[in-house]
Amino acid sequence: MDDLVEFLVARVMDDNHAYAYVAGTLGGEALLDSHLPMLDLIEQLAHDYKAMDPSDSRSAGLAFALRVLGQSYAHHPAYQQEWRP
Repeated sequence: MDDLVEFLVARVMDDNHAYAYVAGTLGGEALLDSHLPMLDLIEQLAHDYKAMDPSDSRSAGLAFALRVLGQSYAHHPAYQQEWRP
């Protein structure tokens, strides 16, 4: 699961860099309907999972949510099929 969390954080960072490029090239208004808030939430969930004690009753649900979110990057060459929910 740690590999998936690291993978998700790396993809979020890649996406944030892409959005920064778009904003720098086309202006901030180009991002008004962007997915930046969702990327921030995914990153926060990943950090919460890393900080959560495995015995916490919420960890299984959060792990499942991260697996579902990870599917949006299934086309990426580093995505591992074992992460599918």
